[in-house]
Amino acid sequence: MEIGGVNLSLGVEEEYQIINPETRDLDSYVRQLLDKGGHFTPDKSLQPELMLSQIEAGSSVCSNVQEIRSEIIRMRRLVKQLAAEHGMTIASAGTHPFADWSQQTFTAGERYARFLRDMAGIGNQLLTFGLHVHVGFGDSRDNRDLMMEIGSQLRYFLPHILSISTSSPFWQGRNTGLKSYRNVILEMVPRTGIPSAFHSFSEYQAFVNLLGQVGSLPWTDGHPDATMIWWDLRFNPKFDTLEVRISDACTLVDEAVCVVALVLLLVVRLLKLYRRNQSWRDYRRHLIVENKWRAMRYGIENSLIDFGKKTLVPAKQMMIDGLEKDIENARELGCLEDLEYIRTIAETGTSAERQIAVYERAKKEGADNFQALQAVVDQLCHETVLGI
Repeated sequence: MEIGGVNLSLGVEEEYQIINPETRDLDSYVRQLLDKGGHFTPDKSLQPELMLSQIEAGSSVCSNVQEIRSEIIRMRRLVKQLAAEHGMTIASAGTHPFADWSQQTFTAGERYARFLRDMAGIGNQLLTFGLHVHVGFGDSRDNRDLMMEIGSQLRYFLPHILSISTSSPFWQGRNTGLKSYRNVILEMVPRTGIPSAFHSFSEYQAFVNLLGQVGSLPWTDGHPDATMIWWDLRFNPKFDTLEVRISDACTLVDEAVCVVALVLLLVVRLLKLYRRNQSWRDYRRHLIVENKWRAMRYGIENSLIDFGKKTLVPAKQMMIDGLEKDIENARELGCLEDLEYIRTIAETGTSAERQIAVYERAKKEGADNFQALQAVVDQLCHETVLGI
């Protein structure tokens, strides 16, 4: 799709949980799945993640949101079928309700081994699952400065994106009181969270080179490995894309597609402003971090800060108001229905709210804590494969 002279493209990565249907616990089974069906083509592959109970599926390069929906369905169907052949099932959520991180088995390989050495006691706790949205800005490297500028403005909206994707209220068998505990775990690691603004690619590259020079980043093929930067929004050197990583893994297909549509339309909005020599106001990183905390804590059920008005606004109202700004662009790009799913999320809640409701209902019906958590896993497994 061409917007403002830039050929935008889309891609998505989803990280799934491999579930033993008898215990409802995570199962370290990814190697068996990949030996049977992984690595089909260079752009449609399954990959192991840090822990063997995780599997990542990546889409092909897509030209619109409709293709993204087809790819998400394809990926989930593929992984579901592979898991079923081994007596397993899958779930999509930011954390598993009760799995013990200390009992996980790690993927072999020097990259993961180095990561675990560098992170010491933190690395083996990263039992989290995310949705990563990629936006490409065409083939020309001349667009990298533009990508950095749009990305710096997009940072403001990262808490909004998180608020509609929260799916990790439980951790190690307890209700944390947060809607995205996944982000708490991730922020223990360096080079995560809300990034600072970079207004040119050379400014960003100077930062990467410095980290390489001092040894914070390993060197690969004569360059510092910038894939070891895990900000909520980053330049991905492997795919030459702007990658939004803040979202929890979405449970429903419709939720995942809605997040992709929202990311795309925010980029389109900012790109059109840029072509009119306008831009979104550049707010301090610490203000955006404050809003991220509210999204982590409450999801869409409380308020976010409107920095322009200097007041709290109900998150549902803020998301609906933002939706209205993007309706014409969504209609033009053929993804209005996908974007308007925000209204459904505002009415019925995110995966986090549904998980908590299942847990509380089971407790009221006499289940103990573990049985109630198992009921949550059953619901996640059911919702993950709806519509595929």
